[in-house]
Amino acid sequence: MECAILIIQCRDQKGIVAAVSQFLYFHNGNVQEVDQYIDNETGDFFMRAKWELESFAIQKDQIERIFAETVGVKFGMNFSLHFTEPKPRMAIFVSKLSHCLFDILSRYYSGQFEVEIPMVISNHDNLRSVVEAFGIPYYYFPITKENKLEQEQKQLELMKEHGVDFVVLARYMQILSPAFIANYKHQIINIHHSFLPAFVGAKPYHAAHKRGVKIIGATGHYVTEELDAGPIIEQDIARVKHHNTVEELVQIGQDVEKVVLSKAIKYHLAKKVMVMGNKTIIFN
Repeated sequence: MECAILIIQCRDQKGIVAAVSQFLYFHNGNVQEVDQYIDNETGDFFMRAKWELESFAIQKDQIERIFAETVGVKFGMNFSLHFTEPKPRMAIFVSKLSHCLFDILSRYYSGQFEVEIPMVISNHDNLRSVVEAFGIPYYYFPITKENKLEQEQKQLELMKEHGVDFVVLARYMQILSPAFIANYKHQIINIHHSFLPAFVGAKPYHAAHKRGVKIIGATGHYVTEELDAGPIIEQDIARVKHHNTVEELVQIGQDVEKVVLSKAIKYHLAKKVMVMGNKTIIFN
């Protein structure tokens, strides 16, 4: 069943919840989910409401205008309106590591993700057979220092042609240019391990093993021009012990990475993420 999702931010004041609730009730909206949060330090109010559209009295293309006129203006709200149909279209970028890609494709195949995947893009041709087995087109764009910007432009044109809404970097081992990122602001999700910035380079797990780390983690975040420092969507950790080998650390780390990335995708798809500067509000 198609639903609408309203995400609100404004100064905290009396009557906000009542006004939103009355708006939905008056127009016969059957509410499925509501979550709200007050930041006592800034005095900001945040709210997410999801309701069914089947019996809603306002047409989809009129909801934003009518809500703004009857509720939004009164409380000085910044708000965005989203719909669960049509399904968002997600492009996956991958290099050689396959663990995150496999996890995403298996969840997609089993129906855990309400999303369309029109393409997988890679700078290597290694994973073509895996992707095409799921019936998803695979596009190979070899990247060098000399052709990077030209190849990114071709990627952007391809995504525009296929109506891509957002991008997931499933261990894509390339740094995206500012121009690429600007086309999908807060619509590119990346995953990185928790060893940054302590253990940089090609073999962070080897370096971490030598230091005897006790925790491995991963961070799912939106991509910005500042490398691996965008607004955080999801994080998790796993404990390791002194007897774990480098290979075991790698396996544990990859397990954490794929779960964190999939959770970040789910939050994004459900419109449960609100970006405020370089931080996020995650609705339950």
